[in-house]
Amino acid sequence: MKIQTKQFNIINVFRRIDGLTVLLYLTLVLMGWFNIYAAVLNENSSGIFDVSYKYGKQMIWIIASIIIAVSLIIIDSKFYSILAYPSYIFMLLILLAVIFMPSAKGQSSWFVIGDFKIQPAEFAKITTALVLSRYISGYNIKITEWKHLKRIAAIIGIPIILIALQPDMGTTLVFASFLLVLYRHGMPGWVLVAFAISILIFSFSFIFSPLYVSIVALSVLFIFLLFSISYHRISYKIVVPTLLSFSLPWVVVYYYNIDFSEFLLFLISFVALVIPLIVYSYRKKIATLFIIFIIGLGSISFSYSVDYMFHNMLQDHQKTRINVLFGLESDTQGVEYNVIQSKIAIGSGGFDGKGYLQGTQTKHNFVPEQSTDFIFCTVGEEWGFVGTSVVIFLFLFLLIRLVILAERQRSIFSRVYGYSVASIFFFHFMVNIGMTVGLMPVIGIPLPFFSYGGSSLWAFTILLFIFVKLDADRDILIY
Repeated sequence: MKIQTKQFNIINVFRRIDGLTVLLYLTLVLMGWFNIYAAVLNENSSGIFDVSYKYGKQMIWIIASIIIAVSLIIIDSKFYSILAYPSYIFMLLILLAVIFMPSAKGQSSWFVIGDFKIQPAEFAKITTALVLSRYISGYNIKITEWKHLKRIAAIIGIPIILIALQPDMGTTLVFASFLLVLYRHGMPGWVLVAFAISILIFSFSFIFSPLYVSIVALSVLFIFLLFSISYHRISYKIVVPTLLSFSLPWVVVYYYNIDFSEFLLFLISFVALVIPLIVYSYRKKIATLFIIFIIGLGSISFSYSVDYMFHNMLQDHQKTRINVLFGLESDTQGVEYNVIQSKIAIGSGGFDGKGYLQGTQTKHNFVPEQSTDFIFCTVGEEWGFVGTSVVIFLFLFLLIRLVILAERQRSIFSRVYGYSVASIFFFHFMVNIGMTVGLMPVIGIPLPFFSYGGSSLWAFTILLFIFVKLDADRDILIY
């Protein structure tokens, strides 16, 4: 009688899961497997099940992933909340340990056991999502408050630092996707604006001189300053002398031809411009001027720091990759080669592709990493515009479905985790496909469920099916 009750409960668990999400997962995984087979097909192999080749090994990872998925669904959903902090701390220790492992291709990102390699950074995204969900779902947590914002920054920032030390900049950038989660749950909009401005300044600092970037930044801020002056009716008896004091250091340096750092000159001039206004705003209790001062100082400092890091901290191949990205340099036989060959492969597919297993670019290995980071070019060559559109549609459908599921959660923990899953998938999907067509920098992150590799497939499966289980128990409040 007890056995029948247990079986009945397990059946009920599987009945409550979202079948559409599971179907999308299985479809994408199988499509990925067939495309890996097409990307690295060896005529001497016995077929797609030959475990001595990548497609045979991927089959093993897929079977293991399905077993993992079933196990995650059976486990009590409250267990994931309880597990959040211990798993996070354990993963930080693993990330620290992997730094001291022997490096491969300049990175120490894997634990190698025989022919098996596992990349802890892939799983760090899961533990970070769990801890973030657990913290935000705590009692009286308002992420608009500075004390909570600092703790959240630490939760996300610590694994970022450890992964950057490996160094694995691709996975490091994936953690930026958590900003979307925080914004959905009350993070002030100015944080996203500041992040967007930082990206613009970062990009323009490579293309133009930091001097020009600083001038543009100050011009924009000066417009806001004028609006602030007009709104708060600040006396021009204060404004005019401060503007003159901003110009004085420049006149002195250039008139007497003094060899002086541009950054220090900007810093002195900016302080001379704004300090009197800051004192005035403090006395009149006007916070706007202080904010303008901080943004301006931060913009100038950031622009010059990017320039300094580029010329003094990056290696030559990293400089070349950045210059190629912004069109400042051409390296068709080096860092540009992958993207050029990828675009050729995708373009050669035309509207309906060359046919399955008929890709010439793929067969002759023109595209490096065509089974991992550049797997999408195999889809483009063999299935054409139709095939790539289907793949993009399926991913977008999955992302929309995840957002719908996240919104229907009663528990804050489940909702935050659901948005974390959707944001991570979105970042991987957008950047991976973007870099294969030359719209994004080549940073080496996999396309979920398509790229070859056990670590990425297992990590994406765990990430997704924890949420599938949480959604199945969405009527239960989880803290």
